Amino acid sequence: MPSVPRPVRRLLNRSVHAAWRLAERVGDVTPETDLGAEFGAFGRGSCLGFPLATVFGAGAIHIGEDTLIGRYATLSVGYGPTQAVLPPRALVIGDRCVLGARLCVTAHESITIADDVWFGQDVFVSDASHGYSDPHTPIGRQFGIHQPVRIGSGSWIGHGAMILPGTTIGRNVVVAAGSVVRGEVEDHAVVGGVPARVIRRLEPGVGWVAADGSGDVRALATTPA
Repeated sequence: MPSVPRPVRRLLNRSVHAAWRLAERVGDVTPETDLGAEFGAFGRGSCLGFPLATVFGAGAIHIGEDTLIGRYATLSVGYGPTQAVLPPRALVIGDRCVLGARLCVTAHESITIADDVWFGQDVFVSDASHGYSDPHTPIGRQFGIHQPVRIGSGSWIGHGAMILPGTTIGRNVVVAAGSVVRGEVEDHAVVGGVPARVIRRLEPGVGWVAADGSGDVRALATTPA
């Protein structure tokens, strides 16, 4: 390939980046766009950032109002775009959520993300996995059971966390970055690790108490009179 003169290369580079910035400004999915209209619900003031990674099963995805979903997001329902019958509300995302870039949420039966939930980047959530009961069948061809997932209102899910099938996370829970969560997490807890365990829990009138019994207490915030 013949070399491109430097002035021409700079002009081409500038043009590509200008076109990409324009695409970023006009490519976001909102209630007024064609793709937004395909969703089961896409609330006022909500936005799904451009570029997308994957969206399929949009008719079974319901997004509340004033929710921001970052770029390169994967939002999917079912086992692929050719699946004809889907649960009508397989993926429900509440109001005022902020879900970071490159998240992957794959619902097969039921994933509910309540109001005011925030994700860091690269968070993964799924309500189904692969089975391994048949030793003669490749793991990727063994579909596991569907186990609903719920993330309670006001919770924060840190960067790179994984929320596995069958998990219920309570209200105002902190999930530390990189954690792998499965099972039940009580309200007002801080969890972390692989697998995630309770690090702190709220004791009313006392504060955030370390779960290891070390006596480390972090005081509650005070509200000005």
